[in-house]
Amino acid sequence: MNMTPRITPATPRDEAAARAVQDELRAHVVLDEVGPLPGTGHVTGVDVAYDDDRDLVVAAAVVLDAATLAVVEEATAAGRVAFPYVPGLLAFREIPTVLDALGRLTADPGLIVCDGYGQAHPRRFGLASHLGVLLDRPVMGVAKNPFTFRYGQPGPGRGDFSPLLDESDGTEVGRALRTRDGVKPVFVSVGHRVSLDNACAHTLRLTAAFRQPETTRRADSLCRRALAEALGEQLSTRTDVEIDQIGTG
Repeated sequence: MNMTPRITPATPRDEAAARAVQDELRAHVVLDEVGPLPGTGHVTGVDVAYDDDRDLVVAAAVVLDAATLAVVEEATAAGRVAFPYVPGLLAFREIPTVLDALGRLTADPGLIVCDGYGQAHPRRFGLASHLGVLLDRPVMGVAKNPFTFRYGQPGPGRGDFSPLLDESDGTEVGRALRTRDGVKPVFVSVGHRVSLDNACAHTLRLTAAFRQPETTRRADSLCRRALAEALGEQLSTRTDVEIDQIGTG
């Protein structure tokens, strides 16, 4: 499957340059497409795991059959963290390795689901929007927490939701969506080429048994395993003295 980015990913030198990249790419976000229908084609979860002591990041991409949620294909990639931790700019730490993992897939990923934000981001350009624009594919974000935005508690039942609002102008940037009766909500936002209504419908279809989407659960488990394997391989190539010096973290 050809997953070559439509736009070459930038490697900014500092925070100011990273924000300038966000400003430039944000103009390419498409918000007026419905996107693929729930239960059709494929849906792919992406997630990352870090070992900060070694500046190592591992990404996983797990393709599911959207109708059955059976795993179609999995891929992982490992790389070096190329940008410091800065809230609001996390995509620059993750995008290169996520693109590498997606590029190893042979199946069409269909709708891509990030463990993070799209429009529900202080600069309206979270990981889901960034990835969507680079690939020009439908991408949405489902996060565990609402970042900086306010919301009212949704009703107690599965499927109940409330708007996630930008206090500066009252714009709805996402939704707090209850995926399990009586369980705290997740936070759904549009990334690129999918509507918010449709993103919520996909989220509910992907959460038949758990609070988090199956895409996220599978990708999280895979990237953690891949990180452990990468660290094991890294340690196995070092001398006993080097291992004593760096520890086993």
